Amino acid sequence: MKKLLILSGKGGTGKTTTAATFIKFTGAKAIADCDVDAPNLHLVTSVRVKPDEADFIGAEKAKIDTNKCVSCGLCMDNCHFDAIVKTVSTFNIKEYACEGCGVCSYLCPQEAIQMNDDIAGSLKLYKDETIFSTAQLKMGRGNSGKLVAAVKQRLLKEATDQELTIIDGSPGIGCPVIASVSGMDMALIVTEPTVSGLSDLKRLIKSASIFEIKVAVCVNKWDISPKQTETIIQFCEDNSIVFAGKIPYDKTAYAAVNNGKSFADYDCPARDALKMVYENTMDVLYDNNIN
Repeated sequence: MKKLLILSGKGGTGKTTTAATFIKFTGAKAIADCDVDAPNLHLVTSVRVKPDEADFIGAEKAKIDTNKCVSCGLCMDNCHFDAIVKTVSTFNIKEYACEGCGVCSYLCPQEAIQMNDDIAGSLKLYKDETIFSTAQLKMGRGNSGKLVAAVKQRLLKEATDQELTIIDGSPGIGCPVIASVSGMDMALIVTEPTVSGLSDLKRLIKSASIFEIKVAVCVNKWDISPKQTETIIQFCEDNSIVFAGKIPYDKTAYAAVNNGKSFADYDCPARDALKMVYENTMDVLYDNNIN
């Protein structure tokens, strides 16, 4: 199986739009959305069956047994995250402030504080003609890198007979992105013609190089800054990175998203540009010659 990952430095760059269009172009039957903080690939895919759901267990959270607590205050005095507050009769744990370090449980002389598994999110696996793995991280939870890894594991376990999988990666440049990149054959990085876009691009290329995977770059909305687009193209040439193409700003995107479709379903300039980006990306993925 060939595994293609679509990345971007930040949200709103066009990563999911590109991934959805590639899915339609290829007819891929194994797909995943690793943007677990704000998954939205399902809005523009044809998967409509009820998913198989599973809880994702993240870090532990502390819980106070008020029947054992004698209100000595040791837990509150030693909590580095200010997650424990005193009430009229006892102490309570603030769910979104607790980092699960366990100091309060260790210090409690009455053994009134227990560390319990925390359900940090939910995993969803849709299975019909297409196998689609995704997840939703609960508000205020960490461990998104672990959840991304779980999304990929569920997909790859079910899609062993598929020739190609396309994964909509996590935005950003941190832990979730590293989890997205791991085990992939290639990453297509979608960037914008801005200074921050180039900065994020450099960071993503560095991360991909650590995992020794193929990389190609495309610029979305290139015509909002042709000069910066040329800077990005020159950077790719200077560093022997495949530049797969540039996509114009196209208001058809609004109609596509509103109708739950991809650019592949519309006759528009962005679709034509994405078709070229797609063909160049497939050439790199399958080791075909590309200038």
